[in-house]
Amino acid sequence: MALSFHAVRSVPKAAKASISLVTSDAVDDGSAGPPADQLKTAGFEGKPGQTHTWPAGGRVHAVVGVGPTDALTTDGLRRAGASIARGFGRHARIGVALPGSELDGRAARQALAEGIRLGSYKFLTYKSEGKAPKLARVDVAGGSGARNQAALDLGLAVADAQALARDLVNEPGGTLTAPEFARRAAAMGRKAGLTVKVWDEAAIKKGKLGGLLGVNRGSDLPPRLVELTYNPKGKAKGTLALVGKGIVFDAGGLSIKTGQGMMTMKCDMGGGAAVVGAMSVMSTIAPACRVRAYVPMTDNMLGGDATRPGDVLKIRNGKTIEVLNTDAEGRLILADGLSLASEAKPDAIVDLATLTGACMVALGPKIAGVMSNNDDWVSQIRAASDATGERVWHLPLPEDYKKQFESPVADMKNIGTPYGGALTAGLILQEFVGEGIPWAHIDIAGPAWSDAEDADITKGGTGFGVRLLADLAANFTAP
Repeated sequence: MALSFHAVRSVPKAAKASISLVTSDAVDDGSAGPPADQLKTAGFEGKPGQTHTWPAGGRVHAVVGVGPTDALTTDGLRRAGASIARGFGRHARIGVALPGSELDGRAARQALAEGIRLGSYKFLTYKSEGKAPKLARVDVAGGSGARNQAALDLGLAVADAQALARDLVNEPGGTLTAPEFARRAAAMGRKAGLTVKVWDEAAIKKGKLGGLLGVNRGSDLPPRLVELTYNPKGKAKGTLALVGKGIVFDAGGLSIKTGQGMMTMKCDMGGGAAVVGAMSVMSTIAPACRVRAYVPMTDNMLGGDATRPGDVLKIRNGKTIEVLNTDAEGRLILADGLSLASEAKPDAIVDLATLTGACMVALGPKIAGVMSNNDDWVSQIRAASDATGERVWHLPLPEDYKKQFESPVADMKNIGTPYGGALTAGLILQEFVGEGIPWAHIDIAGPAWSDAEDADITKGGTGFGVRLLADLAANFTAP
């Protein structure tokens, strides 16, 4: 059942649950809703995540805490929305009243809609008895104007895009093969009004995408590369290029992973999924810039002619790379994607990839690492991160670390020393970015997958990066 949001003046009687988001300040001054002594008896203080319910008038009433007014953020509302979805998703229709705060009303409504939609997400494709949430309609009180409705609609559209990315990541690697991933991305692109180009194996060979072909050598299934382009109405104010890693399953190649290490490797196309998800909502966001996306796709397997450690691959831009660890394959296909993106001379490039375990060691499972050749471009990415709640941390690209991947037989090796792996991977990628083009690499190895629910995050694929890329495109200016 499709979920819809409606901007209304007050919660209608038809809503089966009436929920008020309240700050701790409102609890303290007695304006939270139910009598203060009732909240005190229940131990409700308005802390984030706290909920108190009671029946009245034939329906459920509830207050959900969001913390102090002066500390309330859009991400706090997004998290509260997810709590509402999980706590009240058994009702087909609910009403929600926003708390009083200094937040922009449109941003607040968008975040709330995102949280409720993402908190409702379930991947049920392979569940024989899976039950989808009943929640179909949410009335958001506080104003019925067109601007309020547009904010709710935008929140739902962005969350749907993130849900698409989650669906792709959660799909098993034996089902979401490279050809199938390309088919789904192309179908989405056509439906969304994008220009679509799918490179088959013959085109990839003709295009001399040596990194993608090298990783694909161990597979029985052919590679693909999908280009998606959003063109704004009127003259485009710059061009933004997105590149996403699309390794649909990573066994490690001949440098094979352990059994434990492979268990979640269907998520190794999380960067590509985020790019596809973000592109699905471009026509709704309608940024002023042109947005071009490039997603190289393959699995990394151990077939009889798999790339051997010591083999040398030639990337599209002509540079060669000695492969000493076939499990460091993401940078090989991204090298072709970045080379291809650079040829179109965009105003900026950003790539997303589940690239290194080293980044997870440095930043943990919830924060992505950002490396870049341009500080102004990083500032735009950090602003998008702050606006969307998808956290990033700026990591350096030390010039002297390039010595770690010098090769005696090729232009470079595909790995460095055991230390600083996230940074050397970023430096390797930088070798394939066109001269003078602002570029950033976002390593999402940690936040692309979650082993547990956490507010708007569900167990499994998270779709991390969709909101960030969408906001980045919406507010893009050439660095």
